[in-house]
Amino acid sequence: MQTAKIASASAILFLLSLTVSYGADVAKIGVVDFQRILEISSSGKSAQTEIKSRGEKMEADLKEKGTELEELKKRLEREVLVMSKEMREEKEREFRIKINDFKSLEKRYKEEFKVLNSRLVNRIKKDVFELIEEMGKKEGYLLIIEKNEAGVLYSPTAIDITDKLIPLYNEKVARQAEKDK
Repeated sequence: MQTAKIASASAILFLLSLTVSYGADVAKIGVVDFQRILEISSSGKSAQTEIKSRGEKMEADLKEKGTELEELKKRLEREVLVMSKEMREEKEREFRIKINDFKSLEKRYKEEFKVLNSRLVNRIKKDVFELIEEMGKKEGYLLIIEKNEAGVLYSPTAIDITDKLIPLYNEKVARQAEKDK
């Protein structure tokens, strides 16, 4: 009875070792950190620079308009004592309109910034995903997942192909730029 248990346990271990050794050859898995691609690749750096400069320009414009509103408010508070009631109500109405204009400009800038960011990142994502598909087919990957969006909590660095992908992506962008010239 005991030899039968030992024989069956040995058979199971043997089958598991075969499955693991064959499975390791078949199941080639890769992980890509898209955020790192955005930070390191030439196209990602360029997009970040454009986003940053556009954001700073919008912020400076809003700050200037905010300062103008503050000055107008102070002037209105000083002059309110010498104005007639009708004039004061008119000036307050104009001030409220300017505040609403400022708020709508701020909202528009936020939306433009979000659209710009999304457009640039999605363009990079599209190019990188095409490259990942090519790499996956060429190198025989069974599965390639994005580290952050897929909810990967741990992955060994041996399956991270991001460093391999970044030079390929930079090369692809450079070739595309040459074509466009």
